Amino acid sequence: MPYLNIKISDQGSPEQTKQVADALASLTSSILRKKQELTSITVEYVDGSRWFVAGSPISSQGMKTFLLEINVTEGTNTKDEKAKYVKEVFSTMEALWGKLHPASYVIIRDIAADSWGYAGATQEFRYIKGKNL
Repeated sequence: MPYLNIKISDQGSPEQTKQVADALASLTSSILRKKQELTSITVEYVDGSRWFVAGSPISSQGMKTFLLEINVTEGTNTKDEKAKYVKEVFSTMEALWGKLHPASYVIIRDIAADSWGYAGATQEFRYIKGKNL
């Protein structure tokens, strides 16, 4: 049940937004083993003149950049899965948007199972319920 929020230094069309969301859903499912039916994604655009890298607007640098923040349940992914995810997200975003500034970030937040949930129940509750003690 991940939640993803990506900010991209561009204006983006509806078609590009759908491509980004589809690509992130696919990578999140295939690499991090998350259920697509529970994956929530927001795509936001920030004008490149308002996004600064190394003290200069990214729009003046001939590149784009992005920030992806994803929340997952703590302990559900390995370091190798996370490393592969970061690499594949960058490669995919570069394929969609062209040359990216190296200061394009993916932040994976591991949230404790008792600190979040969906449909009115925490992940911890689901884990305990699934144990059938």
